[in-house]
Amino acid sequence: MVDNDSKDGSEQAIIKQFPFVKWIEMGCNSGFARANNEGIRQAQGEVVLLLNPDTIVTNDAIGRCYTKFIQTNHVACGVQLLYQDGRTQISGSHFMKGGINHLLPLPYWGGLLKTIAKVVGAKKPSIEVATEEEQVDWVSGAFLMVKKNALEKTGLMDEDFFLYAEEVEWCSRLGRVGALYIYGGITMIHLLGEVIKTAADKQDKTYENLFDKKGLQYIVSNHVRIRKQYGVGWYFFQLLNYTLGVPVFLVGSFFDNLFHGKNPFGALPKVVGLAQNVAMVWRLTPTIIRNKSHFYKML
Repeated sequence: MVDNDSKDGSEQAIIKQFPFVKWIEMGCNSGFARANNEGIRQAQGEVVLLLNPDTIVTNDAIGRCYTKFIQTNHVACGVQLLYQDGRTQISGSHFMKGGINHLLPLPYWGGLLKTIAKVVGAKKPSIEVATEEEQVDWVSGAFLMVKKNALEKTGLMDEDFFLYAEEVEWCSRLGRVGALYIYGGITMIHLLGEVIKTAADKQDKTYENLFDKKGLQYIVSNHVRIRKQYGVGWYFFQLLNYTLGVPVFLVGSFFDNLFHGKNPFGALPKVVGLAQNVAMVWRLTPTIIRNKSHFYKML
């Protein structure tokens, strides 16, 4: 087990109950990719499992998934994630060219893009309810099982990432050597966002909040991923859309609030927060487009 400097006494509690566990102390909050990579390096088995601490394993999900996985030629897999109340949760997804789905959380501008997508009949990339075996382009890092022999060709997760998008970029490389699947017949509970809620000191657990430091990390990581996976052209396409999203948010919220009898400037703090986050991406752009090693830790 890899610990990103939790300082909560979890090592003593876990080792006492499970003395066979090997505890790896990172000494700092090194992020998702670096911590998991260290665990992978020290793992001895033929299969590695990335498993979030905010998951609840039910019905022997790990054992059943492993048994199924090793009998296939799949290079990576996941299971059907559930909310605590039993509702299904997005467990994997298909890629959209240039990662344009990352524009959808933008206020008003994202809503317009969703409407356009519906009109043209675009297929949703996310897999919320998986079939018995559902092939995907990437698997949620909350539960991601990978055959270690594939890593000889793909490498580990990119350690430029602190949080968000690292497993997506990794899966894009894994997909070049084999197929990735969600096993819909196997389920487990994922308490979505509990870890990041504590790290960011925010109650919000969604990916819709682009206005604070958690939103900054989300925006930066996704732009870094798009640069690595799709190139400089798509990177600037994303960044220009995010930049356009700021005045669209300002004007849209003004008239929306005015129409509903609210303070027309009520959304101004969020507009400013989004503008500041986008400005930070612009400041990081020379580093991002060079694609040289850099640790993008915003939290």
